[in-house]
Amino acid sequence: MIVLRVNGEDRQVDVPPDMPLLWVLRDIVGLTGTKFGCGIAQCGACTVHLDGKPVRSCQLAVSAVGDRAVTTIEGIGATPEGTKVQQAWLALDVVQCGYCQSGQIMSAAALLARTPHPSDADIDAAMSGNICRCGTYVRIREAIHQAATGTPAGLQVIVDGSPA
Repeated sequence: MIVLRVNGEDRQVDVPPDMPLLWVLRDIVGLTGTKFGCGIAQCGACTVHLDGKPVRSCQLAVSAVGDRAVTTIEGIGATPEGTKVQQAWLALDVVQCGYCQSGQIMSAAALLARTPHPSDADIDAAMSGNICRCGTYVRIREAIHQAATGTPAGLQVIVDGSPA
């Protein structure tokens, strides 16, 4: 048995130690918000936090988690940064197909936790490992700026017609 601390709750799982954390979260724990994308830790869809740091869960063996806290997309809204990011994502209609967005939100929340007022370069560097096949990168960057400042970003005028 392996004990994981997921979104503030201890979970006992009876799984092989080399099972990827992604599959433990999705298939054993039942938290399906974290997505399988590429399986080789390149696309970012499977991003979760370990002690607040973004990691790719598709390549992380569950035995490597140890006593570190796991936060998934289902739990990120309980953090100040996660709440701000989720609100900005909704305000700016960032999502198109939505498949990559849990990983995008997890990476964005981690960025804001370590860099409360990121520059475009900070955002680009932090988000570079997250692929959005719909190409919503401009809205993602604007949403991160909005989450950081608490003020509507300039793109909002384009998205919903309201003044910025």
